[in-house]
Amino acid sequence: MNRYRVEIIANQSVEEDITELLEEVIPGLEYTLLPSVQGKGLHSKKLGSNTWPEQNFLMFAYVSRENAIKIKEAVRQVILRFPKEGISFFCVEEAEL
Repeated sequence: MNRYRVEIIANQSVEEDITELLEEVIPGLEYTLLPSVQGKGLHSKKLGSNTWPEQNFLMFAYVSRENAIKIKEAVRQVILRFPKEGISFFCVEEAEL
């Protein structure tokens, strides 16, 4: 079975909204969460500094194609609720060695 690495990078302000929805949509979902990541996107910087105080979080998981689609849809729902929070979704098929 092919697996996919899904990544979500978003403002810390929506972390709980995203994790709760994903755990509801996919009970038993296993993921890794990096609660404080810094960087620069298209529209803003989130560096955890006095000048740029906000920070992002990063979540990633290895899932089936079906669950990757469910995660993408859940993230889309959160983006619709919080369109200015800089929420990004990425998905890559795991390479076969």
